[in-house]
Amino acid sequence: MPQINVCLASDDNYAQHAGVVIASILYNSNEDDSLCFYILDGGISSENKNKIYSLSAIKDCDIKFIKIDEQDFTEYKKVQTHYYITLPTFYRLKLPSLLPDVDKIIYFDCDFVVCTSLASLYSVDLDNNIAAGVHDRNKKRVRNNPTYINAGMILFDLNQMRKNNTEKEFLDWTLKNIETIKLGDQEIINEVLKGKIKIVADEWNVQSSNFINRSTFTKNPKAIHILAKPWIYATASIHKKEYFKYLQMTPWALNDEEYKHWTVDNERDSIVAYIKRRPLFFLRPDFYIAIFKTYFKN
Repeated sequence: MPQINVCLASDDNYAQHAGVVIASILYNSNEDDSLCFYILDGGISSENKNKIYSLSAIKDCDIKFIKIDEQDFTEYKKVQTHYYITLPTFYRLKLPSLLPDVDKIIYFDCDFVVCTSLASLYSVDLDNNIAAGVHDRNKKRVRNNPTYINAGMILFDLNQMRKNNTEKEFLDWTLKNIETIKLGDQEIINEVLKGKIKIVADEWNVQSSNFINRSTFTKNPKAIHILAKPWIYATASIHKKEYFKYLQMTPWALNDEEYKHWTVDNERDSIVAYIKRRPLFFLRPDFYIAIFKTYFKN
């Protein structure tokens, strides 16, 4: 089995969340998986780096921090998009030059948990495509572009990207469309790589924002993209408990009182908050479809 290369991008604020992704990957890996993590470092403190290094106690692995020079991303700073899209998410657009000796890599956003070994994903035959991913849950975008993926998880062929000078294509497209970009790096990647992305099973990126809104209702997710950030209190994600499960395996683990607050109390208050925000949710057909697909289908 070849080494499985995994990439995350983080600043110091997201170091804990990157740690949770890594912990979930290590905990659910196969015994013979050889894992190397590349952390695109947008200013992670020495303390948090040491915490991330310590995760190798879960399973032996390599962890490498790649220091980012923000001057290399000056043009991407000009992209006006959603407030929650921060500069580190653009780091992946320069992966071929940031990781010159890496042939292939799986990129994850820091709001993921991984529930199985990455071996089968890493070994996907890209069929001369440059990347692979899961369809975005926005069906309109997919209708307009059949290879439109959610950028939270992407398998990149970095050799192909170098041959195609994809980094330059990303930047050229960005500069040409900088006034109209709405979805940051996801839009850039999908427009430039249109028709060059292989679609993989939905289970590899289950996009989940609340009980009703999920990209797939599989009972066996392989990787969960927790869009309703679990570290924000009273979010309504059905999957946020998975974040705290793996958080407890890290140096950021909560004490008993904190854990109860973020699980039991949080679960109760998230339901109350959702009902206040959407008091007529039970009138939505999607609610009953979600119940059927969650508890009865298959």
